[in-house]
Amino acid sequence: MASHSSPQSSLYLFLLFFATIFQLATSANILFKCSDSNFTMNSTYQSNRNQLLSNLSSAGWRTGFSFQTLGEDPDQIFGRALCNVVLNSSDCQTCLLNAVEAIKTNCSSSTRGGLWYDNCFLRYSDTNSITSDEKSWSRILYNVADISNADKFEEVYSNLMGSLADRAANSTNLFKVGTAKFTGSITLYGLVQCIRDISPDDCYTCLQQYIGQFQVNAWGKQGGVMLGFQCYMRNDIYQYFNLSLINATPPALPPELPPQPKGKKKTSTGTILAITIPLVLAFVLIAGLCVCFLKRRKSGLMTKPLLNGSNPDEIISAESLFIDLSVLRVATINFAEENKLGEGGFGAVYKGVLPDGREIAVKRLSQNSGQGLGELKNELILVAKLQHKNLVRLLGVCLEGQEKLLVYEYVPNKSLDQILFDPEKRHLLDWKKRYMIICGIARGLLYLHEDSQLRIIHRDLKASNILLNVEMNPKISDFGMARLFGGDQTQQITSRVVGTFGYMAPEYVMRGQFSIKSDVFSYGVLVLEIITGKKNSSTLENDETEYLLSFVWQHWTNGRITEVADPSLGQHYPSSELLRCTQMALLCVQENPADRPTMSNVAVMLSSETMSLQTPSKPAFCIAKSSIRGGGNTDSSSKSVPMTQNEVSITDIEPR
Repeated sequence: MASHSSPQSSLYLFLLFFATIFQLATSANILFKCSDSNFTMNSTYQSNRNQLLSNLSSAGWRTGFSFQTLGEDPDQIFGRALCNVVLNSSDCQTCLLNAVEAIKTNCSSSTRGGLWYDNCFLRYSDTNSITSDEKSWSRILYNVADISNADKFEEVYSNLMGSLADRAANSTNLFKVGTAKFTGSITLYGLVQCIRDISPDDCYTCLQQYIGQFQVNAWGKQGGVMLGFQCYMRNDIYQYFNLSLINATPPALPPELPPQPKGKKKTSTGTILAITIPLVLAFVLIAGLCVCFLKRRKSGLMTKPLLNGSNPDEIISAESLFIDLSVLRVATINFAEENKLGEGGFGAVYKGVLPDGREIAVKRLSQNSGQGLGELKNELILVAKLQHKNLVRLLGVCLEGQEKLLVYEYVPNKSLDQILFDPEKRHLLDWKKRYMIICGIARGLLYLHEDSQLRIIHRDLKASNILLNVEMNPKISDFGMARLFGGDQTQQITSRVVGTFGYMAPEYVMRGQFSIKSDVFSYGVLVLEIITGKKNSSTLENDETEYLLSFVWQHWTNGRITEVADPSLGQHYPSSELLRCTQMALLCVQENPADRPTMSNVAVMLSSETMSLQTPSKPAFCIAKSSIRGGGNTDSSSKSVPMTQNEVSITDIEPR
């Protein structure tokens, strides 16, 4: 009897066949970019190039990345080799050896050349930096098969790839892989990777740009690859990497060592000393630290435990942050009034200078402040474990007698509200700086929500809790009200609603429900404040109070959105960028939490100029000044419009 396969089985075999063909096509293609300028054949430069390529192929496979330079100006040459993290050492070495021959053939006499070959990248140049021509070069290859439910798939894609990009940029080796469930039977696999000697900012910018461009050009497709001179990204619905890579870290880059002479090895006296001396010094240092620690405990400076009944690991991490009160008194000149930076609901903040010259900000909690030991412990443990350029860094803590002090890095431009709402200072924030602040806060929140070891809800995001450094880069501060979520937990309910009216989401104000979407609401309000220069409630000439969201929504519905821009900006801003930020912010302040984007979505919205955004519905008004106690306006007659599909399709590898 002949057997008949089911339609599902046939579809599965077809997809498997297509996936195999796609994988083979990806590895078989040689993608290269050669400069128009040429070197002289048989010249010193050509000799240096050939030797450099050989050095790269012999060194790059050991750690998956190698940087080399050879020769002297004007014949000096620079090179980089990078293997895709999915390759093992043996496959990496084979790939690089083949790539060397391929780049010699395809860029035979070019002064500069770059080549992607079978999951590895090779580049040589007469300059160490990436040229503008190289930076703008990218290629895209994608699976031409369509995915069902494209809107949902693109949301999963945005969340996964946006999260991976931020985590990769904040990792030591600039790569991350991960997975996300699309349906019960389909998983999306994502990979992002950067050249390992570029800055985290450049890595993040490159990845976000590629993620957005891929989404535009491959909308509704099952997966694909986008690559260039600085970064690489891939996503697909079949498993193309070992899942152990999700938690793996590639080996650190060793210094390039000269080749060792062959023959019998001998252990020299110098080698023995090089090993022994550091061990002895390490032993002495550890012994000294133990003695100091024991003396410190006996001195009574830590007689009041910071974390009663807490995890022992938390106690150890907290004790390492203790600073003596005497040190902080000297640093702040005994908390002199002239050193006071400001004062909030929990106490004053003072500027200080440590003995080593570091400038600090000391948060001195008042004895009658609402922030007790519980909130102090919360802030200490949370901030001590967070490391991100858009989060303020905790340096230490002091608990002596009645004093409760937190010591932070000093951020010279103080808080955003002191500049944004000051009629004389607001001109310091041109549109470029405001946009940088909007993006920086988004990156910090994304880290808190998805990319840190802990999932953290800030709960009190507002302009006064955004600090600005010398370059006006934002740093989120004040984690006293933050809450930690564990595992797959997405929502909590509290009977103690804390935060600042005007920034709090309606479900939090009325029902005590908070989640990452609560922070998203606060972020949306904050972005609208940055755009308009208005506080979340402001008094008009007739002494009536108008809530910021109603002000912006009225202009949005009347098609006059550029009129909401802060007058101090003049007309010096790209209207398309202002419109995009306003639309994104209105999406963040939707009344229904499910209608708000995640911070991963926000990051993609900000990084992609061509990605279509949903049409916002009428935002929540429940926290307007006139209705804080009444529950607010719940009218949401207009509905969200699904994200428009981009109809651009590319069926071959094309440059950007």
